[in-house]
Amino acid sequence: MHILVFSDIHGNLTALEAILAEAGHFDAAWCLGDLVGYGPDPNECIARIRELPNLQCIIGNHDAAALDQIDSDTFNPEARTAILWTRKILSDSSWNFLNGLPEKIELDEVTLAHGSPRHPVWEYLLDTRTATLNFDFFSTPLCFVGHTHLPVVYSMGTDNHLAHLNIPEPNQKLVLQTRSIVNPGSVGQPRDRDPRAAFAIYEPETKTWDYRRVAYKISEVQERMQGLGLPERHIHRLSAGW
Repeated sequence: MHILVFSDIHGNLTALEAILAEAGHFDAAWCLGDLVGYGPDPNECIARIRELPNLQCIIGNHDAAALDQIDSDTFNPEARTAILWTRKILSDSSWNFLNGLPEKIELDEVTLAHGSPRHPVWEYLLDTRTATLNFDFFSTPLCFVGHTHLPVVYSMGTDNHLAHLNIPEPNQKLVLQTRSIVNPGSVGQPRDRDPRAAFAIYEPETKTWDYRRVAYKISEVQERMQGLGLPERHIHRLSAGW
């Protein structure tokens, strides 16, 4: 079974279409939140994701903010501007879909959360200490998260007291043999200095994590953002991947 795992699309339809084309055939899709925010195509991204086979999808902090479930003042000024714009143009269908998303999903072998298993919507897993503490907050062998926009694997062996950090190379296949928290990176706004859209293919039978990157037409997205008056900072950062 091939499962597409992706996160942090952030209203970037061009990047989303690129990963879907690159992924080829997949049997299920697991979306780890932040479908909207920053980018110019929130409704289009939601509609496209809803079409994916055997979809499992959770809410992210930008999704919750677009629903006014999180105060926009908790975001930086540029992010707040994008959130308020997204709220204005979100269709009823998109609003209803986002509003129905859970914060966390526990499947047979994998827990899905946006930020972390401990605080699914908001917590950033940016260091081994925070990751280590989070292993007590899920019971499955694996947990897939997004939120940081950084592809990473935190693994915890039975004899470990601190999680081990692994940053995979693009197009690298890993076998997730120990308990792990895994992040596929961001589709629509990578922050690891690689502007290409990030995603992974997970094969549960072998616990294989196939981490991939794909280039897309960033300039087209930037032009749409420019035309809509979205923040310049978000426009420029797409090209550099920060």
